[in-house]
Amino acid sequence: MSNLIKIQTELKAPKNQTNAFGKYKYRSCEDILEAVKPLLLKYDCLLVISDAIKEAGGIIYCESRVIFKDKDGDITISACAGIEPNRKGMDIAQSFGASSSYARKYALNGLFLIDDTKDADATNDHKPKEDVKPFMTDEKMIGLIARYNDGERDIFEKAKAHMILRDKDLLTIKAMK
Repeated sequence: MSNLIKIQTELKAPKNQTNAFGKYKYRSCEDILEAVKPLLLKYDCLLVISDAIKEAGGIIYCESRVIFKDKDGDITISACAGIEPNRKGMDIAQSFGASSSYARKYALNGLFLIDDTKDADATNDHKPKEDVKPFMTDEKMIGLIARYNDGERDIFEKAKAHMILRDKDLLTIKAMK
């Protein structure tokens, strides 16, 4: 499988797509295939991709198989993605197609050692973090607890806070979302 190792080393599949809603970059299955095709030709290799629709425990999913073949033999990688037939804004064909594309992408990622995650250094902007102000002062918290103990049972709701009692002595108050 020396050709596979060469392709894994040489393959560059940048994240050229942008998710407008989430404001992040990503690569699609098509991006990976476009990047790998010249390398498959260069090393006289073949890539075969197929899908099978399966069901397990009442969940329908797409299993994609990617077969890499060269003069040394072949290797098969599989990946799965669930299918939601009632996905909002999609007809059933679009739902199946989206799941197929997703499963194919992750099978290709596995075969060609493409990592879709970023490490902490890649996402760190190296800017000093702002001091986070506490939700409420100790004095205000003590005051709320005193009012609660005096019978004002809705005081935490009025203060837009949750009182969480943990163990016997630890009391936490969090802001309501």
